Amino acid sequence: MNILIIGSRGFIGSNCAKYFAQTGNNVFEADVIDHAVSNYTKLDTINTNFDTLFTKDAIDVCINASGSAHVGFSFEKPDKDFELNVLNVHKLLVAIRTYQPNCKFINFSSAAVYGNPETLPIHENAVRNPLSPYGFHKLQSEYLLKEYNRFFQIPTCNVRVFSAYGPGLRKQLFWELSQKALGNPHNIILYGTGNETRDFIYIDDLVKAIELLIDHAAFDGSSYNIASGLETSIKHVAELFFESFDQTLTFSFNNMGKKGDPNNWVADISALKQIGFSPKVSLKAGLEQTAFWLKIFR
Repeated sequence: MNILIIGSRGFIGSNCAKYFAQTGNNVFEADVIDHAVSNYTKLDTINTNFDTLFTKDAIDVCINASGSAHVGFSFEKPDKDFELNVLNVHKLLVAIRTYQPNCKFINFSSAAVYGNPETLPIHENAVRNPLSPYGFHKLQSEYLLKEYNRFFQIPTCNVRVFSAYGPGLRKQLFWELSQKALGNPHNIILYGTGNETRDFIYIDDLVKAIELLIDHAAFDGSSYNIASGLETSIKHVAELFFESFDQTLTFSFNNMGKKGDPNNWVADISALKQIGFSPKVSLKAGLEQTAFWLKIFR
C-alpha cells in the first residue's frame, strides 16, 4: 500500500511513518522541515500547495497529522491556527478530489471538539461544544471531511485523539513535568486541582488504531475516538510519572485552570473496539518508557 503522511516529522506523524514502513508499506512523507530521506517532500510554510503530492505516485491512503495542536496558540493567533487546522485540510481535500479521488483520507481531529462533556464516557455522538478556537477549528475540519464525502464521494475518516503520549513528544504534560524538574525541582507547581481527568493513550496503541481504521473503517465521513477508554486524574498520572522519572521530586497544584482546558475526559471507544482495537500498553508501562526517554533527551 502507498501511504502518504502529511506532518511526518511530528510526534504522531513520525511514529506512523516508522510503523507503516516497517509493516511493508511504501511510505511517502511531507512536512515543513528539512529531512534528507527518499520519498520526502518539504512543504512551503506560506500558502502551502499540496497538489504535487498527488500527481507523482498513486496514493492509497493519506494521513494528515499536520497542523497546530496547542490550545494556547489558538487564542494568541486564531488566524494561523485556522490556516493550519482548517484551510490546509480543505486544500488537501481539493487536491485529492482533483487528482486521486479514490484515496482514503484520515484527518487528525481532537477530543477538544467536545469541550466539557455532559456525560462520561464521551461517545462520538456527544454534543460538541469546544472551549477554544483550536477545538472549533478541529470541528470545522471534520465538517469539511463530511462535505467532501457526501457531495464528492471522497473516502474520509476523522480521528478524535484524546491524550496521546510517549517517547519523542516534546510538549504537553510529561515534557512539562520533566522541564519543571530541571528548572526548580523543589517547587514543582502544576495548573489545576489535580482532580481533572484525562484519557491517555500510548503512541504505539494509537498507531495500531490507525492501521485498523485503514483496514476496516467505512470512510464515510465518520469520526472515531482514539483513546484507551480509561479515566485517570492528573494527580495520579503525575505520581506515576515521577515514580519512574525521579522519586525524590514533589509537586503541588495552584488550583487555577488553563483557559480552554476541560475538566474531565474519558472516551467511549466501543466503535474502535468493534473493528478489533484493544490497547496493549498500560499507563504504568507507557510512562516508564516515556520517563526513560526524557531522562536521556530532555
